[in-house]
Amino acid sequence: MLDKLFRPSDIRGACPLPLNEETAWKIGHATGLFFKRSRQNIPESLKVPHENTILSGRDSRPSSPQLQRSLIEGLRSTGITVIDLGPIDTPFLYFAVNHEACVGGIQTTGSHGPVDSNGFRITGPYARPVAAATGLEDIRRISSTLRIGQTGVTGKLETKDLWQPYRQHVLRFLSLRRKLRVAVDAGSAIAAKMIPAVFNDAPSLEIVPVSFEIAGSFPRDPGPLDQSNLDLLRTTIAQTSADLGVCFDADADRCIFLTETGNAIASDLVAALLTRHFLSLPTNKGAAIVYDLRCSRVVREETEAAGGAPFRQRAAYPAIRKAMDDTSAVFGCEPSGRFYFRDNFHADSAAIAFACLLSVLSSQQTPLSQLIAPLRRYAHSGEIAFHIEDKDAKIREIAEAHRKAQSHYLDGFTVESSDWWFNIRKSPSDPLLLLNLEANSPRLLDEKLKDLQRILGRPLHLPFPSN
Repeated sequence: MLDKLFRPSDIRGACPLPLNEETAWKIGHATGLFFKRSRQNIPESLKVPHENTILSGRDSRPSSPQLQRSLIEGLRSTGITVIDLGPIDTPFLYFAVNHEACVGGIQTTGSHGPVDSNGFRITGPYARPVAAATGLEDIRRISSTLRIGQTGVTGKLETKDLWQPYRQHVLRFLSLRRKLRVAVDAGSAIAAKMIPAVFNDAPSLEIVPVSFEIAGSFPRDPGPLDQSNLDLLRTTIAQTSADLGVCFDADADRCIFLTETGNAIASDLVAALLTRHFLSLPTNKGAAIVYDLRCSRVVREETEAAGGAPFRQRAAYPAIRKAMDDTSAVFGCEPSGRFYFRDNFHADSAAIAFACLLSVLSSQQTPLSQLIAPLRRYAHSGEIAFHIEDKDAKIREIAEAHRKAQSHYLDGFTVESSDWWFNIRKSPSDPLLLLNLEANSPRLLDEKLKDLQRILGRPLHLPFPSN
């Protein structure tokens, strides 16, 4: 049962079964053993100052405090020193691992899942992801053999409040040249703590709070990628004449932006706008931009137009993060609402994306809707899911149907044409194929989508976001 919790990039499941205090202890103990064993013979030059210290944080779910306590006890039973950061957003953990120069960190979070689910996201030195290929599979294997018991050792437990240095770090990215009013939907989750702690009293910034009461439940689905989850935010923007809106997911590592007219902006279009901003800075001339292969061609085109070097990568958090490290990219993005920054240790941060977009908007008098309008030059399907049991066979069928087209297998199967393209890839954890399709016109998009649906069948739900 414990094995089912482990996914390619993190650990996640329903509470209390299969995820409970016992499994949390085992995962903590296994993680402690993994770090001790994997760091035994590394050269001194690659060690961090605090090789025996792991940071721990948690989101605002009702199950998180106890799961975190059990996880910490499991870690300490290996002799590891643990620093408890308390309730924080997930990007805070990435900052803290670098700020404290620790060997790693674990966030107790169910990410954008429902309130009755939870899990753990594990990072190593410099907050690099511990994913299936970089240690998570080892942790799964160790934890599956464990029994809870006395080990004869107990690591130290400390608590630290790092909100002030975190605030200072994020606000380095905020520079407002005019006053802005922003509606912020925290979803009664951890953003309700992060936004006031980081952005309150920032000069020229007025925050209009939406769902800032943390009450142990979520008033909407904690994933912000569904249009219906944005209704309250749209209403607030209209009622308060806000310059823009932003909606955070439950652990505040992803966000979706809305214009002053209440229209949601696809995250790759936000990325294209921020790409212009970063590459316009003299210190970033010719810098790399990393983007998920599901992103619109607009990201590549804006990167090239600004003199940057575009790097397309697989659609996975660990893959994007590694590409950021490998290319020293100044900025990276995923269409799921995740944004990465060189000056944030190459890690992602929704808070920093928020600060950057505010800075860009405040630098001119043009409304956000007009800044985005020139980037809406293609028709994009958004991500569409299809229930497919034999995913490999279906991809082979699609590849055969497009055998004469220009194609590649960077992630799933992608076809490239001058006026349209599509990518079809496997969901890592469900019997689903995920389609992204873009074309030069809505008519062509509809035509190509119908062609693909003859092979894939009916989609499970309407896509979001689209361009």
